[in-house]
Amino acid sequence: MASNIEDVTINYEEDGVLVVKETDKVILSKGAWATVLFRYQQWEKAKNDYGPDRYSIRRYRKIDDEYRQQAKFNISSKEQAIKLIEALQKWVTE
Repeated sequence: MASNIEDVTINYEEDGVLVVKETDKVILSKGAWATVLFRYQQWEKAKNDYGPDRYSIRRYRKIDDEYRQQAKFNISSKEQAIKLIEALQKWVTE
């Protein structure tokens, strides 16, 4: 794990293949508890290529000078992301 929240990544390699490829991230909050929104793609073995964009919101807690994941919520599709954006937009403008 990382001691700096900017260095946290969800890249994951297995057998020499980057199975989860982080394509972007936004740090939503910093501190002892940090929240990060990731954009990523997963390797699809059957297609021998990466799949569509996916998104994940993850919470990290700094313990012994290292950020450790405590919770996550995966947004599984573009459609679900759009619904989430629409709901949040409605709520923050009320």
